[in-house]
Amino acid sequence: MDNKLLGSYLPLEERTGKESVVYFTRDLSADGLIKAFRMVNEHIDGKVAVKIHSGEPQGPNIIPRSWVKRLLNECIDDPTLVETNTYYQGPRYETADHLKTIKENGWDFAKVDIMDKDGVTMLPVTNGKWFKEMAVGKSLIEYDSMVVLTHYKGHAMGGFGGSNKNIGIGCADGRIGKGMIHAGDSGKSWGVVEDELMERISESAKATVDYFGDKITYVNIMRNMSVDCDCAGVGAAPVVTPNVGILSSRDICAIDTACTDIVFAMKESQNKDLVERIMSRHGLRQLSYMQELGMGNSRYKIIDLDNGNKQISLADCVKDLVAFKKIDVR
Repeated sequence: MDNKLLGSYLPLEERTGKESVVYFTRDLSADGLIKAFRMVNEHIDGKVAVKIHSGEPQGPNIIPRSWVKRLLNECIDDPTLVETNTYYQGPRYETADHLKTIKENGWDFAKVDIMDKDGVTMLPVTNGKWFKEMAVGKSLIEYDSMVVLTHYKGHAMGGFGGSNKNIGIGCADGRIGKGMIHAGDSGKSWGVVEDELMERISESAKATVDYFGDKITYVNIMRNMSVDCDCAGVGAAPVVTPNVGILSSRDICAIDTACTDIVFAMKESQNKDLVERIMSRHGLRQLSYMQELGMGNSRYKIIDLDNGNKQISLADCVKDLVAFKKIDVR
């Protein structure tokens, strides 16, 4: 790949520090999702918040709801799908409209909680540069543990949306918390961009990560990876990046870094658009700042759940990828 395009990207083999474990399966199905989750669910119990991205109405790239339904039915005793309202005006801006969108998109098979429907709770942000505390949906603290279930894809402002964005933006309430992230002190609703935005997203995510401690875990699904977030709904750019698989980890930094590394390990003909989106928005700063904040490790080993739990390389993850083909799976 062109070095100019790579910019500040540091390959896995050149990183130092502690190493985490990331599990990987190519099985993009409910079975694959359950297999990946069961590797990282050790401390998920009690009243469980399952943080999804509900998506705009009829969005074509959302995680298949049938997969999630099976996961909840078979693996979690007391699950609730959780979300917060959006910062922008639209069909998820008000709770009543958001619940209509939840139903339209097929998420109404389980209990659903729009966590900021009754206001906010302030969680501390330890060692933050931008925040001392973050406003999250008020009911977040009613849960004993959290599963962060994420569709990894591009993002118009964040470069990419992984677990960090899912809870950094997605647990912040729609008015105060998201405003703290996107507007900051700029005086403009969307005035914060590039490195500062990545740092604010990560500090917000840290508030939730620290709150749950060892009772939070992460699953990222690398499927239907448009350069646009599920926020774009039917307006998302067409997918050109190949589908990859499902990753899971108990380390938020490691799982988002591994997904991004897998994208960078693809052939340029496969990853050019998504890499350009990540680099042009300074998305890699999400990863480096998570590590600086002590949220996890940028080094990891990948365990192949499809082949006897052997350790594999990034090249192994991408060697058999095929061109994206749209399959409508609800």
